[in-house]
Amino acid sequence: MIKTSIRFFEDVPVRAVWNNEDSKWWFCAVDIAEALTKSKNPRVYWAQMKRRNPQLITICKQLKLFARDGKSYLTDVVDAGGVNTVVALIPAKNRENFVRWLSGMGSTVDEKSKQKAYELFESGMIGEIEVGTVKGLQQIHGYIFGGLFDFAGQIRGLNLAKGGFAFAPAMYLKENLALIEKMPESTLEEIVKKYVEMNIAHPFMEGNGRSTRIWLDLILKKNLHKCVDWSKIDKRAYLDAMRKSPVDAADIYRLIKMALTDQINDRELFLKGIDYSYYYEEE
Repeated sequence: MIKTSIRFFEDVPVRAVWNNEDSKWWFCAVDIAEALTKSKNPRVYWAQMKRRNPQLITICKQLKLFARDGKSYLTDVVDAGGVNTVVALIPAKNRENFVRWLSGMGSTVDEKSKQKAYELFESGMIGEIEVGTVKGLQQIHGYIFGGLFDFAGQIRGLNLAKGGFAFAPAMYLKENLALIEKMPESTLEEIVKKYVEMNIAHPFMEGNGRSTRIWLDLILKKNLHKCVDWSKIDKRAYLDAMRKSPVDAADIYRLIKMALTDQINDRELFLKGIDYSYYYEEE
């Protein structure tokens, strides 16, 4: 079973794969080259790098990684030490930023909660979540942020605003959540409307989007036997659509409908969805 992850450096996806033989992450060399150079043909750039620098062949190995077509291919990868060698050979102004970004992986709240989101699926706990209820959303939030936020899984008691938009007032939040919970969810239109209303409610002090996207997928899986392939939804398009959704949900409905898939039990699709969900939250 392949264990992979996708992180984003300046909006460029950098894939990684865990190798059980040496118990460490290996990073896609082509993705590193693209992240640093913004090359339109990073595969050619990487091939030229290997020809000019034969030592790169000695630090690479080939492991299977999933490509954009959903299939896995043997791909040149390097470990953390090899990343430093590759970066040193690329004349890019953002090399130091890349190294700092990579070295910080696993130490931030986001990275730790992302690992717990992976575990929610890997452990099978996701099958025990109540679907479409406020309690179910609290279960998700409590699991992925437990031990990281002291309010994990708890409905906020303070007012909250973001980007000039005020979410549901704390005074009426529990009543609003009770109404949202009762909303129908038998069609895609109804489910998206329920998702939008939960986003407007924003029941937690932090971590709403990451939790609610998992909650949405569980509703879709139960009622429509579908889920969202989040990798098919552009970050900016998603954020713009969600900003408009309190007034007009047409754009987010269209994006979700376009990205629906019947691969509801696909492990790789779920884990990739977590990666993209966290990417949406990056500033």
